[in-house]
Amino acid sequence: METHQTTSTDDALPPSLVALLAIGAGLSAAALYYNQPVLDVIARELRVSASDIGIVPMLTQLGYATGLFVFAPLGDRFDRRRVIVVKALLLGVALIVAGLAGDLAVLGLASFAIGLSATLAQDLVPAAAVLAAPQRRGKAVGSVMTGLLLGILLSRVVSGAVASRGDWRWVFFGAAALEWTLAAVCASRLPRFAPTTHERYTALLGSMLTLVKQHGPLRRAALAQGLVSVAFSGFWSTLAIVLAAPPFELGSVWAGAFGIAGAAGAIAAPIAGGLADRRGPDVVIRIGIGIVLASFVALAITPSSLVVLVIATLTFDLGVSLSLVSHQTIVYGIDPAARSRLNALLVTAMFLGMAAGAAIAARVCEAWGLRGVATFAACAALLALLVRLTPSRRPPQAHADRRP
Repeated sequence: METHQTTSTDDALPPSLVALLAIGAGLSAAALYYNQPVLDVIARELRVSASDIGIVPMLTQLGYATGLFVFAPLGDRFDRRRVIVVKALLLGVALIVAGLAGDLAVLGLASFAIGLSATLAQDLVPAAAVLAAPQRRGKAVGSVMTGLLLGILLSRVVSGAVASRGDWRWVFFGAAALEWTLAAVCASRLPRFAPTTHERYTALLGSMLTLVKQHGPLRRAALAQGLVSVAFSGFWSTLAIVLAAPPFELGSVWAGAFGIAGAAGAIAAPIAGGLADRRGPDVVIRIGIGIVLASFVALAITPSSLVVLVIATLTFDLGVSLSLVSHQTIVYGIDPAARSRLNALLVTAMFLGMAAGAAIAARVCEAWGLRGVATFAACAALLALLVRLTPSRRPPQAHADRRP
């Protein structure tokens, strides 16, 4: 069992430490989304096309997916405080490089590095689980997750607002300063964490591949949520381009304001968890994906209506949250001893889906506009729904997954 030097499991986790972890998770997750509301502004300054600028969010999501898988064992193998501080420092450097980028190639490399180091968010959430007393663990983790979701929500709002009043580069410079401040505070305030294993790094990575091979519910959850993420990212990564073009012709501040729709997902998270407990996660997943599908179908039918665009943004974000929380419920129940690695595999599949969604939607948007993006997203949601509606093949009893 992982131990640490300062917090007893009999004591309440200090609110200031919970706040630090929540703020850190929010700032780290926010780094993934600062670029989305300002893509149109960046494209004009760097003189690249709408399809070419799509590589920026794609590489950010791909970097995050890569980092989740490659760095997942680090929190088990080394002192987690050191991992958190180093990642925060590196994230600040990557953000500075993005802000200084003078061409698409440099910005693309910086975006990939931002994704890699922003996996810091996935180190802060389990840190709360370790530091909190068992009877208060759920509340602590929930508080940190709220910070993470608010970071995603506010990142688009702040980015759009800053860019509308000045240079888009200051979005990244300001974010870098916040990350370096976070590194300094974490270095002084977080306790040390004892490693939980001394296995070789390669062996720990290999154990993740074994989990994928062994557990059909994990593969099914990863595929379905990955497809939902294709739709999610395809929409958000092209929204700034869509809003800047006719018939809307709205600036970056509007693109950022649409991030408020993320509140629907944040509100839905605890509701989804309760529904999954009462009705079973499969039912909630199908409802969530159905909402995503219906939202994008409505948007594809009426792509020129700002009212429909706003409503669809609110509803599909709600559906995505229902699906994600319920998929996490399934994955966490597979093997309690491997929850962190199982979660890393699910989230890796999500961000691979996001990278693919951003790359494909950029080209679809350039050719067919919002109607094309909405149709593409609806197709991805339909495939996800089919994955969940297809009956799973039960393994023979002798080879069934053992329950804890």
